[in-house]
Amino acid sequence: MTTMPLSLTFKSPEETTKFAENVGATLQPGDVVLLEGEIGSGKTHFARALIQSLMPEPEDVPSPTFTLVQAYDTPAGEIWHCDLYRLSMVEEVEELGLIDAFDTAICLVEWPAKLGSLTPDAALRMTLKTDPNNEKLRHLTLSWTDPKWARKLETAR
Repeated sequence: MTTMPLSLTFKSPEETTKFAENVGATLQPGDVVLLEGEIGSGKTHFARALIQSLMPEPEDVPSPTFTLVQAYDTPAGEIWHCDLYRLSMVEEVEELGLIDAFDTAICLVEWPAKLGSLTPDAALRMTLKTDPNNEKLRHLTLSWTDPKWARKLETAR
């Protein structure tokens, strides 16, 4: 089953944060969110806001650009925040243990094109774009094939 993409526009970082919090409230282990977009499009901002909204105590959420993976224990389950930008081969994804995490954790994956054939079919794909005329605007396109995402996103909007 394929769905029509859903497009949203956020007028401020605060609107992006609120949507990330709402999406986070719907997630459970086994949910994979693929975050696409150019550098500076808001992928890490979205992931950081989502993760912080699920933490019982506020904590710094650094970008995993150099560590590749940051894991967090939350009441909703373990969250893996991954940044695959620096990977050069799909085999490196397997070495991270990410394939197993797709089944057992909530996974937020920046630069998901690096997954290649390992991309989970049931993942939610989020593509963020900056607006060339307004640096605070973010355009978000969401697409999915698993019907669970339609229900989750209806709750999140």
